[in-house]
Amino acid sequence: MTETVGQTSIADAIGRELPYLRRYARALTGSQETGDTYAAATLEAILEDRSLFEQSTSPKIALFKAFNGIWVSSGAPVEGAKGEPGGSSGSAEDRAQWRLAGLTKNTREVLLLHAIEGLTTEQIGEVIGVSGNEARELLDIARSEMSKAVAGRIMVIEDEAIIAMDIMAIVEQMGHTVTGNARTRDAAVELARKDPPDMILADIQLADKSSGIDAVAHILKEHGDVPVVFITAFPERLLTGERPEPAFLITKPYSEEQVLSAVSQAMFFSSTETLLT
Repeated sequence: MTETVGQTSIADAIGRELPYLRRYARALTGSQETGDTYAAATLEAILEDRSLFEQSTSPKIALFKAFNGIWVSSGAPVEGAKGEPGGSSGSAEDRAQWRLAGLTKNTREVLLLHAIEGLTTEQIGEVIGVSGNEARELLDIARSEMSKAVAGRIMVIEDEAIIAMDIMAIVEQMGHTVTGNARTRDAAVELARKDPPDMILADIQLADKSSGIDAVAHILKEHGDVPVVFITAFPERLLTGERPEPAFLITKPYSEEQVLSAVSQAMFFSSTETLLT
């Protein structure tokens, strides 16, 4: 009976944190499919060895620590990149890996764990196996390296004027150019036709009750694959793993650092040829 209760307790704890592991894994890999594959491998590892989940300070730390073990054992793949940023000789994945190979080890992980998942540097150290001070140093390096990585033209889809202005200001401070802001699905489609973006930052629920997801889907159909960061107050609804879902997701209310991190990560995995590097 005790073992059954223990298993149920672990299952409940994992269930509560799993959407956020998916968010982290997708942002880290730049892909829903790849990120969810890593998340699934983490669950399989915990099923085989429950001690992976029992030797941490909290269920979330335990889950992310187990994931990190899988990620590291796979080589945290940045090796063997053949493409050049902005070049046409390699695939989109090659170009992304070329950029990633130039970053200091563990910096992306630290940045995402802090900015997107809200972990402290002490918690991050526990997840990736370094001290809190080392995690703090890596975070400083990450902020510097990612901010200088890639710049492009970004379209904002947001129906709340103050939030739109804030996001646009953050994006411009990063060195990107904002093509404009759209408050509805139709306005977003029209703006993209007038000034095709290198990247899209989109709210889910728009002013006229239209969908930011529908707007983005239409734009991508017309203009091809560009990176997208979605913003929502209910991230768990888009992190089920049961359907096509975003690789990059910011939760409302967001912080400036979350926007900085998500935009930088999305740019890294961009397949857009026109990005400035």
